[in-house]
Amino acid sequence: MPRWILPPIPRFNAPRNIQYEALDNGVLSCDDPQRVQRICDALSAEKIDALLRKWLRRLPHPYTAKDRKAGYRYDVSILQAEFSLTQVLDRPLSGRVFFEEVIRENLDVGRPSQVQLIFDRRVTSQTPGRFRTRVLTEGVVPSLHVDYKHSRIKQYHKEGRALRTETTINNTRDFNIGKRLHNLPELRKIGFQANRRLLDVQKVSHDCSLGEDAFEKVVRPIEVDGQRAAALRFGDARVQALFSVLVLFSLQLRGFTNQEVRALLAQLLGYDPANYPVGRMTYDLRRLRLHGIIERIPHSHRYQLTPSGLRIALFFSRTYARLLRPQLAQILPAAPPGNSRLRATFDQLQKEIDQCCEDQKLAA
Repeated sequence: MPRWILPPIPRFNAPRNIQYEALDNGVLSCDDPQRVQRICDALSAEKIDALLRKWLRRLPHPYTAKDRKAGYRYDVSILQAEFSLTQVLDRPLSGRVFFEEVIRENLDVGRPSQVQLIFDRRVTSQTPGRFRTRVLTEGVVPSLHVDYKHSRIKQYHKEGRALRTETTINNTRDFNIGKRLHNLPELRKIGFQANRRLLDVQKVSHDCSLGEDAFEKVVRPIEVDGQRAAALRFGDARVQALFSVLVLFSLQLRGFTNQEVRALLAQLLGYDPANYPVGRMTYDLRRLRLHGIIERIPHSHRYQLTPSGLRIALFFSRTYARLLRPQLAQILPAAPPGNSRLRATFDQLQKEIDQCCEDQKLAA
């Protein structure tokens, strides 16, 4: 049986009375974004099928009217489906710096434990396919690629003006969905959800803000409705371990239980997870809840991070592990001099202060 290939369907047809500026195959700006979005969302399986039927009525093919009446007809299958999200940036240069940081912070997103959450599909050692993250550079423009079986997510800085995230499904069987055209709405849901999940994680990684008042609320004891909770002190090893566990991507989508966090926390603190006290974990969860870091999911024994709690946990853990601890080790006098520019600067500052004190003493 011959295979019919439909001509490419334009992703955006300019409607009348809407002024717009194109961005390759997308829209950079327009007078009526809501209407344009409705037009884009209107592309459906029914419209694609209608286009096929239109050309079948005009082009010769082996099925006669009698054949079609008996139920013999061509059908459309989905060989590839792409679902993209384009976010136009008001400051393109800052957007490129942002995207390069996004790539650096998300190189592990292609691991099976991460990919199964982005696509909401279980991945085991028996799952076929390649799961990986690739960073490809064309000229000076990098792009992030995440593979899942035969499908992938690609993210790149589009024409220096926008952040483009697109999920391409090359085999609908990757998601236990058939290839017939009527499955397009279900594929659309999977594709756009994958885009959003990836962006949510990246947004949190680069949108930290913590003021002095918020800092004091975390590091000092608190009382809420007559219930007291101990402080979550910044330099405390147990607190840092708690925050490091809470920001794990695997705990973000469905929440977590006492047992799940306890097993991970015990490993970070060097304890046997089987012997880590349940009461100690309950105490820590209570502290986190009263400080507003986590909240209980209604009608369950699971918890989830609050929006501000996720930022605080991320800020505390990243600042301590990447800035304070390693840099402080470099500037202490007991540390070897090495080739640290930070250490050399502090040594020079100390010399200048000593010289200033000496000069003042001689003048007196």
